[in-house]
Amino acid sequence: MNLIKPEKLNKGDTIGILALSGVIESKENIFRAKKYFENKGYKVVLSENIFDKNRYLAGTDEKKVQELHRFFQDPEINAILCARGGYGAIRLLDKIDFEIIKNNPKIFAGYSDVTAIEAMIYKKTGMITFYSPMAQSDFGVENVLKFVEKGFFDTLTDTKNLKISPCKRRTKTYFSGQAKGILWGGNLATVVSMCGLDFIPDEKFIFFTEDLNEDVYKIDKMFTQLMNIEKFRKNLQGIILGDFFGIGNKKHLNELFFEIGEKIKKPILSGFKITHATEKITLPYGAIASFSTEDKILDVESYLKC
Repeated sequence: MNLIKPEKLNKGDTIGILALSGVIESKENIFRAKKYFENKGYKVVLSENIFDKNRYLAGTDEKKVQELHRFFQDPEINAILCARGGYGAIRLLDKIDFEIIKNNPKIFAGYSDVTAIEAMIYKKTGMITFYSPMAQSDFGVENVLKFVEKGFFDTLTDTKNLKISPCKRRTKTYFSGQAKGILWGGNLATVVSMCGLDFIPDEKFIFFTEDLNEDVYKIDKMFTQLMNIEKFRKNLQGIILGDFFGIGNKKHLNELFFEIGEKIKKPILSGFKITHATEKITLPYGAIASFSTEDKILDVESYLKC
C-alpha cells in the first residue's frame, strides 16, 4: 500500500477538536485545551457534538460520523485532535466514508478507544495517523506536562525521522532481535474488539500496544486471540510494549511476555511511554519503523509530507 503522509502542523493552522467516543466529562477541560492551543498560536474549532450526551456516548453515531466527515472535508481545518477515548469509536466503523479521508489527508490524532478508527484509516486508505495525547485528559489540564507537549509538537511539526527511546528504568527485552515494518496496533482491548472485521494490515508490521485495568489472564487471552489470526502471525515482525497499568496478577505479566517471545521467535521490547499514564509519547501510526533489542531505539522513517 502507498503510504499517505499528512501535512505537518504549522503555527496559525486550525486544529479541530472532535468527540468520537465517550461523553465529555469536563467542559472546563475542553475549553482549557482550546485556550491552550490558541495561546500556542493555533486556531481551534470544536465539533458540533462536543458536549452531546447519548447514554455514555458523545452523541449519536450518525452525528459523530457527520462531524468526522465535515472536519476532513473542511479545507480550513489542518489537524484533527480527538477529545477523549472511553468507548464508542468501533460503532462508527461501518458508517465512515473512508474515501473522504483518503481524498482529504490531514493529521488525525488520539489514543485508547480511537485505536479502532486509526487502524481502519490505515487499512482503508494507507494514511498515517498519530497515537497521541488528547484534548480532555492531556491538553485540558491546568499544567500541561512538558514531556507531553514536547513530544506532541516535535512529532507533528518536524518532517525528519523520529528516534524514540524507552524509559531506561522500565525497559526489558523479552526476545532478542531486529524488526522492521509499519507501526500498527494501539490499545490492546480495542484492537481485539475489531476481530471479525478485515482489519489486519496486509504489510509486515511492528505491533505496539498498551492497556489499562486488565488482569494478566485477559491480556493473555487477547494476545492469544490475535495470534490465532493467520495474517496477524504472518505479518507480525516484532512487538513494542507500552504500559500495562492497573492490572491484576501483575507478577505473571513478565512470564507471559517471555512466553509470547518464545512462541513467535520475534523481538519484544518494553518500556516505551505508550500509555494511559500522564507522560505519553506521540507515535506515527502506520509509519515505517525499525528497532533492535541491542540499541533499544525505535527508529521511525519520515511520516509527514515534506
